[in-house]
Amino acid sequence: MRTVELAIDGRPVAVPEGTTILAACRAMEIEIPTLCYLETLEPANVCRLCVVEVEGSRVLVPSCSRKVEPRMAVRTASERVRHSRRMVLEFLASSVDLTSASADVHRWIEEYGARPERHGPKSPPRDRDRAHPGHHEPPLPSRATVDQAPKTDNDLYVRDYKKCILCYRCVEACGAGAQNTFAIGVAGRGFDARISTEYARPLPESACVYCGNCIGVCPTGALAGRSEYDMRQAGAWDESKQKVTDTICPYCGVGCTLTLHVQENRIVKVTSPPDHDVARGHLCIKGRFGWQFVHGGVT
Repeated sequence: MRTVELAIDGRPVAVPEGTTILAACRAMEIEIPTLCYLETLEPANVCRLCVVEVEGSRVLVPSCSRKVEPRMAVRTASERVRHSRRMVLEFLASSVDLTSASADVHRWIEEYGARPERHGPKSPPRDRDRAHPGHHEPPLPSRATVDQAPKTDNDLYVRDYKKCILCYRCVEACGAGAQNTFAIGVAGRGFDARISTEYARPLPESACVYCGNCIGVCPTGALAGRSEYDMRQAGAWDESKQKVTDTICPYCGVGCTLTLHVQENRIVKVTSPPDHDVARGHLCIKGRFGWQFVHGGVT
């Protein structure tokens, strides 16, 4: 494979042809914040948190999808880059509940000096279903009205759209990225954009197969397993008390690796390692949710 030579923050580096700027930066141990990017999914280029400055380029470029080029000069922490990332974080945090997001998100907000409060208070909660009787997924006049009650219309997982940043991860995982069910997509445009089922059907009436791969890729907690959600609501969820053990799924011969999250001698969640050759972090409904038999059928 051919090698491409470039400079990142003034440091020369040689990487294989076809490498993204993000991968090259990570190889040099340069942190680039990302939200919509995930190694196991096709880059969506929507969060724009990973942007970097490329010499000669009129605009900042998304490092997660832009491939390296010979003699390219990249700046990852210029004032222009930092300003852009600060604005992205401010806009997100001013309109979306990021309390359940990863610790990295909260660290980035502090690191980049983001002040979401300067954009004014958030809108009061509003349940779209109650606001529009007889409509399951009514259109939204603005992103502010996405602040609504969590949807608990099934026994396996909960959708809390006030935490949704429209990163497209769940859409990609439900589609060509993993499951190929295509039960959900992004409906509407601009401020009206939202995650929706086909023709806005209620989730139990949609093509959803409840694999939970959307949960596995969600970066903000907008999608969560029902067991985790219920424990968090009760104040019982405590990751410091959880033990993690890898095992092989017992349901079929594919050989998916399950990561069991155990708290007080009970399985509370099941995930899968993203670097596993078989599943690549994705599971079916049995692997992700079918562990209740370990506790005698008691959830």
